[in-house]
Amino acid sequence: MAITVEKPGIDGLEEAVAELREWQSDGVAWQLHPGDLGWFWRKGPEETAASVRIWRRDGRILAVGFLDGADLLRFTTAPDVRRDEELARRVAEDVASPERGVLPEGNVFVEAPPDALLQEVLPGHGWHVDDEEPWTPLSLDLTEPVKAPDLRIETVGADLAAAWAEVIGTAFNGSTFTAEKWRTMAAGPAFADARCLLGYDDRGAAVAAVAVWSAGPGKPGLLEPMGVHRDQRGHGYGRAITVAAAAALRELGSSSAVVNTPSSNVAAVTTYKSGGFQPWPETRDLTRDA
Repeated sequence: MAITVEKPGIDGLEEAVAELREWQSDGVAWQLHPGDLGWFWRKGPEETAASVRIWRRDGRILAVGFLDGADLLRFTTAPDVRRDEELARRVAEDVASPERGVLPEGNVFVEAPPDALLQEVLPGHGWHVDDEEPWTPLSLDLTEPVKAPDLRIETVGADLAAAWAEVIGTAFNGSTFTAEKWRTMAAGPAFADARCLLGYDDRGAAVAAVAVWSAGPGKPGLLEPMGVHRDQRGHGYGRAITVAAAAALRELGSSSAVVNTPSSNVAAVTTYKSGGFQPWPETRDLTRDA
């Protein structure tokens, strides 16, 4: 049968999250993670469902795409079809045709695993490497125990949602995150394997926050997001909450902790490196000009 692309609807999101869990591997520099959908779930299940695309063949999910904004498709595949020519050419056709409802017209972007055949096929359809915004993937092997950070850490439940939301809200310019959005996020299927952590200084003030997303035992876990209160920067709290996040993922059975950040965000890259994370080679999206 031919490959088809579909919007999964709310009921199909759990299936997409489950497949993304299964596909995670320490051998890939970066790929779409169930935690990416879990963090986006703060916007609600309807908006999350509207942002997901699934490619199937004979009923089997081959690939999942996530519209992280109107102009960026974050895409990954099952490991055994990463080099599938039929899939790569079908996806290339879908992202090139706005009427298929994957990407709109104009200047758009696709993020795909570095080893995906799509990386080679798209340039033949009018796409090129985006030279303006490289990304730095980083990872930390969790085979050995992680040293406890010098910061009091609390696991966040509904009682601490407002405090966690406040730290995240101040950490990112333009953030609209609220306690209500935390509760929405926590109701999503990806949150079953997640933890939110809050770090406190010696005075008892909440100074740093992070969410970690496990993909199951023996698979990489994701940090998304991590932030330090804007009034508390420069004290090492970013490093401390990053180490706490890695420790939490190890408790959840993750094989490694992974994160991806724009290379231009030098402070973030430095923070992760100070927490023991090792950088992979930079990755770049593919783009199609308007």
